[in-house]
Amino acid sequence: MSRLDKYRKLPVFKKAEEILELAEVIVEAIKDSKEKEHFANEILSNAMLIGVKIAGAEGGGLYSLRMQNAVVVKIAVHDMLNAVICTAMFDLNEEDYVDLMRDKVEEFRLEFVEWIRSFDKKHDIPDNWAIRFDTSTPEQEVLEELMFDEEAFDDKFFEDLDDDESDDDDDENDDKKDEC
Repeated sequence: MSRLDKYRKLPVFKKAEEILELAEVIVEAIKDSKEKEHFANEILSNAMLIGVKIAGAEGGGLYSLRMQNAVVVKIAVHDMLNAVICTAMFDLNEEDYVDLMRDKVEEFRLEFVEWIRSFDKKHDIPDNWAIRFDTSTPEQEVLEELMFDEEAFDDKFFEDLDDDESDDDDDENDDKKDEC
């Protein structure tokens, strides 16, 4: 196997292929309607883009370029899943397909996170766009801790909102004092 084909062995790429296979099945099952072509194109084009961008990220060594491709992958996955959900909402497809795709996307997401964490941040050059992708910030770590604990997330979220509101109230009181 050539160096260029190494990406095909990656777990994230294999999951992308599984998503594409399921997307093809879902598209075949869409009921005939005037919207069928639109949803079929949306689902398949995004499902195909996932693997293409993974290959592109693996082909380039620069961290920024790899992350740029990873962002496109994430957007493609979300757009594809939204189109699948829409087919069920408009009764063009069965709800079971939505559940199957959600499960497949979750499997993919876990591999995706592992994959992007393997990118070498030291292998990069400035891109003059002032965008840095860093997956290990303290804020990101807190979010990941809260990700699967809905109650803790809600507590933290509303605590932050309360802090913001009290800061706004303090600003308003300061303004009133200045007026006197």
